[in-house]
Amino acid sequence: MPERAEWVPPNIDVEAPSAARIYDFLLGGGHNFAIDRSVGQRVLEVQPQGRQIATSNRAFLNRAVEYMMSQGIDQFLDLGSGIPTAGNVHEVAQRTNPDARVVYVDYDPVAVAHSRLLLRDNPNATVIDADLREPGNVLDSPVVREVLDFTRPIGLLTVAIFHFVADERNPAAILARYRDELPSGSLVALSHLTADQMPAEMAGVVEAMRNSRDPMYFRSFAEVSALFAGLDLVEPGIVSAPAWRNPDWDDLAVQEGVYVGVGRKP
Repeated sequence: MPERAEWVPPNIDVEAPSAARIYDFLLGGGHNFAIDRSVGQRVLEVQPQGRQIATSNRAFLNRAVEYMMSQGIDQFLDLGSGIPTAGNVHEVAQRTNPDARVVYVDYDPVAVAHSRLLLRDNPNATVIDADLREPGNVLDSPVVREVLDFTRPIGLLTVAIFHFVADERNPAAILARYRDELPSGSLVALSHLTADQMPAEMAGVVEAMRNSRDPMYFRSFAEVSALFAGLDLVEPGIVSAPAWRNPDWDDLAVQEGVYVGVGRKP
């Protein structure tokens, strides 16, 4: 029988894979099901660097939050936040400023349920159950409006999420809707998988994820760059994840497959 631990909400289909739980598996987390591990193993078969890419992407998230904190931002909206594993946004931000505020957004029931458990004693961090592809529902959420002050700069985190948004949903327009709502001086962090450097391996990843709840849509450098429209790119611009403001990047074998960047709203 499929496993059902205490952190699994009622009525969850533990035989349907989800991106949040597959990502958790790739990061070495324990909040995933057998079906997620099966898909994750198929991803690793076609893309052996899968765990490195996931870990590097997570490290970019941490550096982006640290950079935003250094720029005076102390409130964050994390879209498609996933399973809350070690080094999550509130941990990084509140290590510097215990009063930093974070709203996580996800529509995976396990991610939302576990986030609620993790954050139940944290007055400055919370989660809402919402689909980031419906920005009006997110931005008009009473919880978002109560926790975040839209008269001051906000850090918007869109890390490893827009490659789950199909072209027909117009990801650039979705991101623009969030951008337009942000106050001047806000920062937007984005990471996005690409097949530019490893087309065969990444095509295999797309195929492995095809029948999951969250199929993937990789994009080129030009397409990822277009997502930063209306923002001023922070140095070093759009680069591979390990190279973004990483003092140790010269010592790393910089794998390709993820474009990242941070933009500032004028």
